[in-house]
Amino acid sequence: MEEPIIYAKDLTKKFGDFTAVDAISFEINRGEIFGFLGANGAGKTTAMKMLIGLWKPTSGKASVAGFDVYREAEKIKKNIGYMSQRFSLYEDLTVVENIQFYAGIYGLTNQQIKSKTTGLIEKLGLLEVRDSRIQSLPLGWKQKLAFSVAILHDPKIVFLDEPTGGVDPITRRQFWDLIYEAAHNGITVFVTTHYMDEAEYCDRVSIMVNGRIEALDNPSTLKKQFNVDTMHEVFVKMARPQEA
Repeated sequence: MEEPIIYAKDLTKKFGDFTAVDAISFEINRGEIFGFLGANGAGKTTAMKMLIGLWKPTSGKASVAGFDVYREAEKIKKNIGYMSQRFSLYEDLTVVENIQFYAGIYGLTNQQIKSKTTGLIEKLGLLEVRDSRIQSLPLGWKQKLAFSVAILHDPKIVFLDEPTGGVDPITRRQFWDLIYEAAHNGITVFVTTHYMDEAEYCDRVSIMVNGRIEALDNPSTLKKQFNVDTMHEVFVKMARPQEA
């Protein structure tokens, strides 16, 4: 059986006396779309920062793409893509300049950069704005470009930290089409979101409450388990039981 692309066992992060992530355990398979859900402050971003090699855990075990989070953080960074809540694009550079800049950082050859730039601009329909500064683009275009840039180097995994915040439902749906395409091409997608309708698009989801994973399964099973019709209702019962 194939090893999980992401593995965590009792992964914990403390800041002084405060436990932000409390002994979470899970496995994610190659090509899976894994939704990491939770209210603001539940510990989602902290957990993600440990997995991508930015923060060392306080205790527990974890590996990403076969690399240990304690000893091989730099190797992890070379094998993943990452898109933060605040877009990883330079506002004062043009569309083309952003693509070429990140392609260079990822170590692509000049020929690869030329090919990837042309292909990406055509795919996203950005030909007319290819020489426009990022700051002039609509939010939805920025997000789709930021995601595409994050997987420009064909990483094994892409981490998305609430990537669709603040955009309209149609643009969010288009963004998820890009996610499906990436997963179809074998890229594992680890996505945090507070939009519960987006949880329905994931192969499996976990729900964090106060630093702990309180539920983990596919959306259909979770809805049956809690006898509800939507993931929003599951989330309310898990994260806000007093309201349920």
